[in-house]
Amino acid sequence: MTNSPAISLKNVHLTLGEGAGRVHILKGIDLDIEKGISVGLVGPSGSGKSTLLMVMAGLERADEGSVTVAGSELGPLSEDQLARFRGRNVGIIFQSFHLVPNMTALENVAVPLELAGDDDAFDKARAELEAVGLGHRLHHYPAQMSGGEQQRVAVARALVVEPEILIADEPTGNLDDSTGTQIVDLMFTAQRDRKTTLVLVTHDPSLAQQCDRMIRVRSGEIKEAQIDETVAQQEVSA
Repeated sequence: MTNSPAISLKNVHLTLGEGAGRVHILKGIDLDIEKGISVGLVGPSGSGKSTLLMVMAGLERADEGSVTVAGSELGPLSEDQLARFRGRNVGIIFQSFHLVPNMTALENVAVPLELAGDDDAFDKARAELEAVGLGHRLHHYPAQMSGGEQQRVAVARALVVEPEILIADEPTGNLDDSTGTQIVDLMFTAQRDRKTTLVLVTHDPSLAQQCDRMIRVRSGEIKEAQIDETVAQQEVSA
């Protein structure tokens, strides 16, 4: 008996821009990502890897093809339905943190739970911030925190809804090497402990190689999908 994939893309095309400026970004993407693994998307700038990530998150709509995430096909959903779907199923970590500047760390992390009507939003947010080592920063604003601390808040916000899918777009791009390593460790630990599916875009080959699977994107097409030998061995022996 096989489980359905966490993410499934079938013949996905996406064109952005208007008139002479239209660019065919994604060209017939077919991709299945298994539940509970970590995947690194790599490729040159302009290859379409970040756009592919946004399609998986429901932040960009495919022109053609089907996108199924956590058992739901995203194409037929309205914008409101998509927002609710993301709120329940997808945690997103951006390179530039995207924290609300006039909210404290605690308020930033509680936002997705409050939007979902969770009465325990602040208790859960506090626990999540403590889990990423920021229990002492609950009432600080983003401008009062370092880049690494802001990204920890962003990680906590992404995880607080207990998402099936964790999406990260260059999560270490604005951080120094040491701080970036700490953020990566946080994400991979959370992914393993919670059995979440992690998909991240990175320019860092060493980061991509830490993933269970590495997917290369070039000119809007998948050129190579490489699964780590240990994972392949586990699948063979399972």
